[in-house]
Amino acid sequence: MGCFVVPTTVGIITTACRKEVPEKYHVNWLNTMLWGGSIGLAVEHVAHGEIVSSFPFLTAMKSAAELSVLLNEMATIGVAMTIICVAAWAVMVKAAWIMEERPAVENAQTA
Repeated sequence: MGCFVVPTTVGIITTACRKEVPEKYHVNWLNTMLWGGSIGLAVEHVAHGEIVSSFPFLTAMKSAAELSVLLNEMATIGVAMTIICVAAWAVMVKAAWIMEERPAVENAQTA
Protein backbone atom coordinates (compact mmCIF):
# COMPACT_ATOMS: atom_id res chain seq x y z
CA MET A 1 0.00 0.00 0.00
CA GLY A 2 2.51 2.62 1.06
CA CYS A 3 5.78 0.78 1.47
CA PHE A 4 7.33 2.93 -1.25
CA VAL A 5 6.85 6.10 0.84
CA VAL A 6 9.81 5.34 3.15
CA PRO A 7 12.47 4.82 0.44
CA THR A 8 11.00 7.79 -1.46
CA THR A 9 11.44 9.99 1.61
CA VAL A 10 15.03 8.84 2.06
CA GLY A 11 15.59 9.38 -1.68
CA ILE A 12 14.35 12.96 -1.38
CA ILE A 13 16.72 13.59 1.53
CA THR A 14 19.77 12.02 -0.13
CA THR A 15 19.06 13.81 -3.40
CA ALA A 16 18.76 17.16 -1.59
CA CYS A 17 22.01 16.55 0.32
CA ARG A 18 24.04 14.96 -2.47
CA LYS A 19 26.23 18.06 -2.98
CA GLU A 20 27.44 17.85 0.63
CA VAL A 21 28.40 14.16 0.40
CA PRO A 22 31.99 13.49 -0.77
CA GLU A 23 32.25 11.84 -4.19
CA LYS A 24 34.03 8.80 -2.71
CA TYR A 25 30.71 7.71 -1.15
CA HIS A 26 28.97 7.43 -4.56
CA VAL A 27 25.67 8.75 -3.18
CA ASN A 28 24.33 8.69 -6.75
CA TRP A 29 24.34 4.88 -6.53
CA LEU A 30 22.15 5.04 -3.44
CA ASN A 31 19.83 7.56 -5.09
CA THR A 32 19.49 5.34 -8.14
CA MET A 33 18.53 2.33 -6.01
CA LEU A 34 16.10 4.29 -3.84
CA TRP A 35 14.39 6.14 -6.69
CA GLY A 36 14.31 3.12 -8.99
CA GLY A 37 12.74 0.92 -6.33
CA SER A 38 10.29 3.62 -5.28
CA ILE A 39 9.14 4.34 -8.82
CA GLY A 40 8.81 0.64 -9.58
CA LEU A 41 6.70 0.09 -6.47
CA ALA A 42 4.57 3.16 -7.16
CA VAL A 43 3.83 1.89 -10.68
CA GLU A 44 2.90 -1.52 -9.26
CA HIS A 45 0.60 0.11 -6.70
CA VAL A 46 -1.07 2.22 -9.41
CA ALA A 47 -1.60 -0.94 -11.48
CA HIS A 48 -3.32 -2.60 -8.52
CA GLY A 49 -5.51 0.41 -7.76
CA GLU A 50 -3.87 1.24 -4.43
CA ILE A 51 -2.89 4.72 -5.64
CA VAL A 52 -5.61 6.90 -7.15
CA SER A 53 -5.66 10.36 -8.70
CA SER A 54 -7.96 11.89 -6.08
CA PHE A 55 -7.18 12.90 -2.51
CA PRO A 56 -5.95 11.18 -0.29
CA PHE A 57 -4.21 9.36 -3.19
CA LEU A 58 -3.52 6.18 -1.22
CA THR A 59 -6.69 4.12 -0.94
CA ALA A 60 -5.60 2.89 2.50
CA MET A 61 -5.95 6.41 3.89
CA LYS A 62 -9.74 6.51 3.49
CA SER A 63 -10.50 4.88 6.83
CA ALA A 64 -8.82 4.70 10.23
CA ALA A 65 -8.66 0.90 10.14
CA GLU A 66 -6.89 0.88 6.79
CA LEU A 67 -4.61 3.72 7.89
CA SER A 68 -3.21 1.60 10.71
CA VAL A 69 -2.47 -1.17 8.19
CA LEU A 70 -0.75 1.40 5.94
CA LEU A 71 1.39 2.74 8.78
CA ASN A 72 2.31 -0.80 9.84
CA GLU A 73 3.35 -1.64 6.27
CA MET A 74 5.45 1.51 6.06
CA ALA A 75 7.11 0.71 9.40
CA THR A 76 7.88 -2.89 8.53
CA ILE A 77 8.19 -3.35 4.77
CA GLY A 78 9.20 0.21 3.88
CA VAL A 79 11.88 0.48 6.55
CA ALA A 80 13.20 -3.00 5.74
CA MET A 81 13.45 -2.18 2.02
CA THR A 82 15.26 1.06 2.79
CA ILE A 83 17.72 -0.67 5.14
CA ILE A 84 18.44 -3.31 2.49
CA CYS A 85 19.08 -0.62 -0.14
CA VAL A 86 21.42 1.27 2.20
CA ALA A 87 23.23 -1.95 3.15
CA ALA A 88 23.67 -2.94 -0.52
CA TRP A 89 24.96 0.55 -1.28
CA ALA A 90 27.44 0.34 1.62
CA VAL A 91 28.76 -2.99 0.33
CA MET A 92 29.10 -1.53 -3.17
CA VAL A 93 31.00 1.51 -1.87
CA LYS A 94 33.32 -0.67 0.20
CA ALA A 95 33.96 -2.92 -2.81
CA ALA A 96 34.73 0.14 -4.95
CA TRP A 97 37.21 1.40 -2.35
CA ILE A 98 38.94 -2.00 -2.24
CA MET A 99 39.13 -2.16 -6.03
CA GLU A 100 40.53 1.40 -6.21
CA GLU A 101 43.19 0.65 -3.59
CA ARG A 102 44.28 -2.70 -5.06
CA PRO A 103 46.32 -1.31 -8.03
CA ALA A 104 48.19 1.05 -5.68
CA VAL A 105 49.02 -1.83 -3.33
CA GLU A 106 50.09 -4.12 -6.19
CA ASN A 107 52.29 -1.38 -7.69
CA ALA A 108 53.93 -0.74 -4.31
CA GLN A 109 54.69 -4.45 -3.88
CA THR A 110 56.35 -4.78 -7.29
CA ALA A 111 58.54 -1.70 -6.80
